[in-house]
Amino acid sequence: MSGETRWTKDGVVARILFDRPEAYNALTWDMWRGLGTACAAIAADPEIRVVTLRGAGGKAFVSGTDIAGFQSFTSGAEGVAYEAEMDSYVGAVEALPQPTIAIVDGWAVGGGLALSFACDFRIAATGARFGSPLARTIGNCLSARGYARLVQHAGIPIAKRMLLAAEIVPAAELHALGLVNALVEPDAIDATVAELVDRLAANAPLTQRVSKEAIRRLSTLNQPDIDDLVATIYGSADFAEGVRSFLAKEKPVWRGR
Repeated sequence: MSGETRWTKDGVVARILFDRPEAYNALTWDMWRGLGTACAAIAADPEIRVVTLRGAGGKAFVSGTDIAGFQSFTSGAEGVAYEAEMDSYVGAVEALPQPTIAIVDGWAVGGGLALSFACDFRIAATGARFGSPLARTIGNCLSARGYARLVQHAGIPIAKRMLLAAEIVPAAELHALGLVNALVEPDAIDATVAELVDRLAANAPLTQRVSKEAIRRLSTLNQPDIDDLVATIYGSADFAEGVRSFLAKEKPVWRGR
């Protein structure tokens, strides 16, 4: 499959780019692994003070994981392993010692929503959309950390709208709630990001590093084990139907088993 996750270093700024615009930056397995590699290199570089994450093409930040990769799944155990691997990559973004900025122009859904909330700041273009419509796409679920991250950032009411009603929430609504730090016209997004980058880069890096890690540890304290729930989903006939119907561009028929 086409697509690449790559990063560049521009002075004290690292820029991660999800480059698969023809598929709205849906991440292949290799693109997820590329993100993990990028985060490891960035975390080890003491010269980097700020990190930005962005999708190519101006239509999406990240639209989730490429669904074709799920066709080979036959058991719940594969789903548990998949969610653990995805957790490691989203967690790598969350654990970066530098302040991170998600630049959202277009869709941030599924894995894109998770990555945007794993960042410290979100700058969105007007027209951006956020969601996790698993209940009407392929019928899968999140990991324990994925559920916790969504609830911690968006709160239970919006989490339920996204997960149970499969709503896509406009950036303007999240901005009104303080979940999006700035909402600007698309042609103003670069200047807005540059201003925030400069402000973050001017602050004490050790204070930022320690504060980020303290908040991360508090947010993951006493996280429950839900592998049994994840296995139930990924081992179900409904999940297989969700993947099949999505790729066939048909409406799924959910049977609850």
